Amino acid sequence: METLVNIQVVKSRKEFGNTVAADVTHRLREEIITCRLKPSEALKFEPLRSSFGVSFTTLREALTSLVADGLVVMEGQRGFHVAPATLEDLIDVTNARVLIEIDVLRQSIAKGGDEWEIAVMSALHRLGKIEERMSGSPAEDPSWRSAHKEFHQSLVGACGSPTLLSIRDSLYDRSERYRSLSAAYRPVSRDKTGEHRALMLAAVSRDSDQAIALIEKHIRSTTDNVIRYAKDVLGPVK
Repeated sequence: METLVNIQVVKSRKEFGNTVAADVTHRLREEIITCRLKPSEALKFEPLRSSFGVSFTTLREALTSLVADGLVVMEGQRGFHVAPATLEDLIDVTNARVLIEIDVLRQSIAKGGDEWEIAVMSALHRLGKIEERMSGSPAEDPSWRSAHKEFHQSLVGACGSPTLLSIRDSLYDRSERYRSLSAAYRPVSRDKTGEHRALMLAAVSRDSDQAIALIEKHIRSTTDNVIRYAKDVLGPVK
């Protein structure tokens, strides 16, 4: 019976990846991005191994992958910790993301065909349908976060550079932690539905200059909100 249960657990854990380690990486990434695992929090092997039901080797593989993504840090004898969230890191990630996002968006608009346009409009439609059903904060809804990420990925999906898209995805995940802080602390909600629709219209109309201006404002608005409302929760640089 125990073996059967373990097999079922392993099967369920492969839902988000081709291996158990990939699935654990995904789940840990979600915990970090949503700040359920707090910035600078120690990632202790025994509680995590017990929680995920995996071996130390699998857990180390997952944590090492997140170190490469900039979401986890390894500090010598102190082990693994969630990467700290600092004002300097926020500004650095934002500036890097804006540079990459502008480049891949411009390329995507130039190269994208009918299928790309359909993908962008479809991703926005899915995001909108989820928003219609929502009753709480988007930051707390996994389906919204997934659809939101899919929409932004669709905008740049035709750029043609796997390398740039990989860098862009890593920066997106690192900035998501700060978006969670922004959503938790800002007193007034943003019109994200309007912002996303304006982005879609500019992109499919092939108005690169407008789309680039909108995506930069979209990204920097989150940074501005964190600095304005959540600066006190950001830790010092080590």
